[in-house]
Amino acid sequence: MESQALSQIEIPREQLMERVVALCKRRGFVYQSSEIYGGLNAVYDYGPYGVAMRRNIRNLWWRHVVELRDDVVGLEASILMNPEVWRASGHLANFTDPMADCLGECKKRWREDHLDDRTRCPECGGRLSPARQFNLMFKTFIGPVEEDANVVYLRPETAQGMFVDFKNVVNSMRVKVPFGIAQQGRAFRNEISPGNFIFRLREFEQMEMEFFCRPGTDEEWHRHWLAERQRWYVEVLGIAPERLRLRPHEKEELSHYSKATSDIEYDFPFGWGELEGVANRTDFDLGAHQKQSGQDLSYLDAESGERFLPYVIEPAAGVDRIMITALVDAYREESVRGETRVVLGLHPNLAPVQVAVLPLSKKESLIGCARDVQSLLRRRFRVEYDQTGGNIGRRYRRQDEIGTPYCVTVDFESLEDHAVTIRERDSMEQERVSIEALVGRLEERLD
Repeated sequence: MESQALSQIEIPREQLMERVVALCKRRGFVYQSSEIYGGLNAVYDYGPYGVAMRRNIRNLWWRHVVELRDDVVGLEASILMNPEVWRASGHLANFTDPMADCLGECKKRWREDHLDDRTRCPECGGRLSPARQFNLMFKTFIGPVEEDANVVYLRPETAQGMFVDFKNVVNSMRVKVPFGIAQQGRAFRNEISPGNFIFRLREFEQMEMEFFCRPGTDEEWHRHWLAERQRWYVEVLGIAPERLRLRPHEKEELSHYSKATSDIEYDFPFGWGELEGVANRTDFDLGAHQKQSGQDLSYLDAESGERFLPYVIEPAAGVDRIMITALVDAYREESVRGETRVVLGLHPNLAPVQVAVLPLSKKESLIGCARDVQSLLRRRFRVEYDQTGGNIGRRYRRQDEIGTPYCVTVDFESLEDHAVTIRERDSMEQERVSIEALVGRLEERLD
């Protein structure tokens, strides 16, 4: 039996991110991309537990934004699109950041709006060049010849695919305004100064939804989606509500398409940062694509006979940013009998593994029973089987670090009484349960 005398260890705020990053590599959540070749700045790979956690995030978002509603449908648009899409959307002209070059020793480039001193390099103290606008889209070419006529761009957002396919969705599906189109997928931004681990990346995964509504109802729908998205983080992902806030954009920081935008922000170790943006895009996008393409993208209300361009409310989140938020929010260290226990207190919805099955020894009879328990549980839960070397306490610690809510230990008594021990991650309390009742008991606990 483990001691249940737990005491929280205070982690200096400036060290928290460093410890989370170390855990991510040690336990197979996130690796530096191409690490054996020195890596690539702001590009990361996701290990086995990272992949599982990201899949959980995607599935939970899709479940609550699409499947549990009658008014949202899905789409998967291509990453490469006709470059006229980006001309109409304003990305070719407006998707830029002010960039300054260090003229001193380090020669680094910086986003001017991220600099405290706009005359000196924060790395080496060298003089900075005058700022110039830098387009964040990655450019490539279609076909064998690299010429201007063959230029295309890797999409910097998933939103535009939903706008240019708006009419196709209306014509092929039985949807009526108000309704939404949702999409998950990769996006690419040639960030000047990415950083803070996976918070700001050059290649990332977005989850966006464009909710089309009648003009005049847009402000009401904006409030609806702000409340709904905040609720999702707290009730579905288990993010601490006291670390979340809603920040409306000031007029001068609004995007060119936005009537109103509010960010759901999280209190990261490096300060408050955007977790998700919810924007009122008005009819800017449909109007811009209608003008550029010459195609009628208006909506005909069959009941009133009225034709109009819908307004759009856009909740836009990123898988990577949600993942780092959940990891930081869940990370803690505790003192147990003078030793430090590292715990990821992940919500069961997010945990890569929900239940771990641990045989007490490697004896064949015990392994056979443990494998039977694993087969029984994996039909209902995300299960990992762990018979690696080391005592049971060490294996418990490993499961604590990857966020597993419950461990099921199969011991020699299990062969006689057909019962196992459930061990809870957070309290470390243990309960003896019959194998017959095990699934039901775990369902009660995980629900």
